[in-house]
Amino acid sequence: MKAIASELLVAIALAILAALAGWFAAGEIGAELMALSAVTFFFLRQLWMVLRLIHWAGCPLGTPTPSASGAWGAVFDALHRRGRLASAEREQATQELDRFRRAAEALPDGVMILDGHRAIEWMNLQAEACLGLKGSVDTGSRITHLLREPEFVAYLDSPDHRGVPLELHTQRNPGRSLQVQAAPFAAGRTLLLVRDVTQLQKLATMRRDFVANVSHELKTPLTVTLGFVETALDALDDTPPHEIAQYLQTAVEQARRMQRLIDDLLTLSALETDSPPPLEDPIDAAALLTDICQEVAALSAGRHRIVLENEGPRGLLGSARELRSAFANLAGNAVRYTPDGGEIVLRWSLEGTAGGRFSVRDSGIGIDPKHLPRLTERFYRVDRGRSRDAGGTGLGLAIVKHVLERHQAALQIESVPGQGSRFSAVFPPHRVQS
Repeated sequence: MKAIASELLVAIALAILAALAGWFAAGEIGAELMALSAVTFFFLRQLWMVLRLIHWAGCPLGTPTPSASGAWGAVFDALHRRGRLASAEREQATQELDRFRRAAEALPDGVMILDGHRAIEWMNLQAEACLGLKGSVDTGSRITHLLREPEFVAYLDSPDHRGVPLELHTQRNPGRSLQVQAAPFAAGRTLLLVRDVTQLQKLATMRRDFVANVSHELKTPLTVTLGFVETALDALDDTPPHEIAQYLQTAVEQARRMQRLIDDLLTLSALETDSPPPLEDPIDAAALLTDICQEVAALSAGRHRIVLENEGPRGLLGSARELRSAFANLAGNAVRYTPDGGEIVLRWSLEGTAGGRFSVRDSGIGIDPKHLPRLTERFYRVDRGRSRDAGGTGLGLAIVKHVLERHQAALQIESVPGQGSRFSAVFPPHRVQS
């Protein structure tokens, strides 16, 4: 178009010049020729300006407009202002698009835009991670070619899927539970929101199991307590006092068991919530070990040989109440699961590069290796019947684990079935005082 216009203008200019030359050769020189010359100059100037305008229009965006005077100067100035305004609008649109993309990338959920044919136009990094896709490779591909799960295809085909999420398990990213929700978008597009709900489902399962376990643990002693109390009430008139006392004593024991369970639940709840970090109080390790040893001896009631070995640092930094609870739980478990006549060794020693280790070693029944990874789960018991008979609540090691984590310490468990176990709390150097 630019070349055709230029050739046309040049042809017109040559025709005018030829006419002027003819008149000059014929001797027709006068006022008419002067007027025609002025018109021709004006016309040629307009042609030149038009050629400059056409040339500028074909240049890349951002090229400065030609400079001129008069009416053409006003035209070029107007075009310059219009171009500058368009450039500012393009820059603003680019910035807004960039902000939108940054905001979409910062979302904790996956975001994907599908065109009218369900081809991927854009997706953020979270969508890539959830669906097992890669933007640089999969953009432009149809989502139904990448995710071939029938329930997902049926969900997109369904006319009433708006506002109703779909729970999806994909072969591209096994082991994850996804919540997918589609919504209509501009110009026939579809906005696909993807959320990884794997952890939420695990928490929901843990919550259901926790409620079921608590209900079960409380139901047994509560049933026993009510049974003995009702029996004692019904037999007041024709039962000897010593039998009534036995019934009530059993009820008291079961009530105390429920109290211990509730106390442990409250302790564990306080540790698991966003409670403040533990205190940094200096703790006298020798005094703490002595108190724990006395508690263990009282719980054992002479049935075991209790040994205390204090070879570690002089002090600890942390919460005396929490650490006392953790150490007492470890020592109490040793008493409960060690047969009469066995040995229990409480030891405080140096660890690594000036760290500290509190360990409880027993000569008890030991634990099968397959149970070790789950020992710190709430209400997990290797032998449920034996644990209840021993008076355990099933929460002791869970409490120990949380206390140690709050003190940047680690719980180590070593056990051999039939030979005994050793439970150790290993503290980092900054938690001990030499």
